Amino acid sequence: MNIFIKNWVINLLAIFYLFALGGCSTYPLLSQQGEKAPHDYLIGPGDTLNIIVWRNPEISMSVPVRPDGKITTPLVEDLPASGKTSTELARNIEETLSKYLQQPVVTVVITGFVGPFSEQIRVVGEAAQPQALPYRENMSLMDVMIAVGGLTDFAAGNRARIVRSINGEQQQFRVRLEDLIRDGDISANVPVYQGDVLVIPESFF
Repeated sequence: MNIFIKNWVINLLAIFYLFALGGCSTYPLLSQQGEKAPHDYLIGPGDTLNIIVWRNPEISMSVPVRPDGKITTPLVEDLPASGKTSTELARNIEETLSKYLQQPVVTVVITGFVGPFSEQIRVVGEAAQPQALPYRENMSLMDVMIAVGGLTDFAAGNRARIVRSINGEQQQFRVRLEDLIRDGDISANVPVYQGDVLVIPESFF
């Protein structure tokens, strides 16, 4: 009876394993894509901003973007900054300062980059250092893997997938991390987009 139960459990695990593999194989393979449309950098919590008010050095300063996405400078309190471009924020600051100054001219220079959470690249699972990464222009899968230190010894790299939001819908695509990292197959190096989530599963064996 014990042998029967043991064999039944083994068969059940085998079925589960095959089902898991089959589920992953239904994701289309993410192949090389053309150039992405230009995308302006958006300010996020944790960014550092150098705010320059022309001819007013006393109110020009460097400030961090708070965790709530707002900034505070002289004469400007609790102004939302997250999710805006530097130009948009500069115009917002000018509008606020116009209550105190005549025709203020503001320039916002971003000196520390984190970006909004919605645009970060997240790596979860069997990466050496799973983490969220600021997106960089023309960032590729190779860049992401270098940043997270590669795969663990238990990673099933060729069963990894990217979860991407396309037109408001979540879609999943297979990527070949083992071919890329361990075999040097550059054809497996694909572009990553803002907000991508790279999921690296654990190998069954």
